[in-house]
Amino acid sequence: MTAITAIIIAPIIVFLVLVAPVWLLLYYGTRRREANMLSSDHQNILNEMTAVLERMEARLGTLEKILDVEDPRWRDKGPAQDRL
Repeated sequence: MTAITAIIIAPIIVFLVLVAPVWLLLYYGTRRREANMLSSDHQNILNEMTAVLERMEARLGTLEKILDVEDPRWRDKGPAQDRL
């Protein structure tokens, strides 16, 4: 091997053995973390959906209390389509 070839090949080998693996690990680790994070728009939508769900749960609880007072056996009757 000539001296010029060794001067060219040595840095390439050092790069491939030491620098490239670390570079790839850091690059793809960052990409994976970014993919797992929600954007602020998606986070806002998720928060709005959670608020709507909580209101719906409260309304359903209120409806069940009203039905329990009016007809305590309403749960035993099953869905309305079964009675048709």
